Amino acid sequence: MGLESSVPHLRKMQLSDVDQVVNVHLSSFQGFFLTFLGPRFLSLLYGYLVSSAHGVGYVSLDHGDEIVGFVCGSTQPAGFYRTFFKNQWRRIMLATLWPLICRPSIGPRLLRAVLYPPQASTAQGTATLMSIAVLPERQNKGIGKMLVQEFLIEMQRKGAQQVNLTTDKENNDSVNVFYRRLGFQLVRSFATPEGRWMNEYAISLGRGAGGQGSRGAGETGRGGAEEMG
Repeated sequence: MGLESSVPHLRKMQLSDVDQVVNVHLSSFQGFFLTFLGPRFLSLLYGYLVSSAHGVGYVSLDHGDEIVGFVCGSTQPAGFYRTFFKNQWRRIMLATLWPLICRPSIGPRLLRAVLYPPQASTAQGTATLMSIAVLPERQNKGIGKMLVQEFLIEMQRKGAQQVNLTTDKENNDSVNVFYRRLGFQLVRSFATPEGRWMNEYAISLGRGAGGQGSRGAGETGRGGAEEMG
């Protein structure tokens, strides 16, 4: 019974989960751009995604119903970012006012992040895994693998033909290996205007998506969202 109760379970992300999802993000992505923008911006982003008809999100909960990991993305990533900015631009500006005052130079990067991040594919049938994170103390337990598998299955149900994502190319070997073991293929490497080298991966959602390529996958706390812009 103790072993059974210690195994996390998955369910779809709900609006009431946003505060905990933001906390997992902040714990997992320390020093990243979206973390610098702060919890108010992250709450807007994840809240809008959960409310979007094109959003897909899952959370992993421990036996006490605490969220220990999450994954999310969109079936229409380019459209998601455009409508997010169009419908929430006032709140986005208010949420990011202090970070902009502290570091005015982030302005162009912020605009790129919410208007056209590099992983926002416009290709028909291509969905995007925007973010995946697991609390640092709960990593290496297969939670990330389960989250990605469930995410891919749901994207396939929604008619997506493939899923893409971006992650850091340099000093990020374990995460790159994680995605490759799950069956993702490297599409390209590119540098952001800030000189940050990124890898873009994609996986075709054929029969058994999220299954066979997953054996032996490790764990990750770094996923797509922090690569926005």
